[in-house]
Amino acid sequence: MPSIFSKIVAGEIPCYKIAENEHCFAFLDIHPLTKGHSLVVPKKEIDYLYDLDEASYQELMRFTKRVAQAIKKSIPCQRVASVVLGFEVPHAHIHLIPANHERDAHFSNKKITLSKEEYTEIAQKIAAAF
Repeated sequence: MPSIFSKIVAGEIPCYKIAENEHCFAFLDIHPLTKGHSLVVPKKEIDYLYDLDEASYQELMRFTKRVAQAIKKSIPCQRVASVVLGFEVPHAHIHLIPANHERDAHFSNKKITLSKEEYTEIAQKIAAAF
């Protein structure tokens, strides 16, 4: 059965898309820790990031760097934290979290609530900077 991320990539589930290329896809997290919290996934469904073949892994890292740079240009923050956990969805993914403090990237923090308009505006800003 396809993961929720595969369904997002296929357009079966809506998302706030930031960017995509032939191999990778980036979109806003719908349960963000901070404004601009994004997810980057390989289009190829694989459960564990470090099980990707070398070429796919390198492509994902290059793409993730570009997304992180676009986030940094678009969202006021000191850093863009990168977090790889992968327990919640069985599809390799990287969290990119705009952060001003280390605590901004703690998953035990309460998630923020944004309106559809805010999600759309944030996604458009990041996409334009990509």
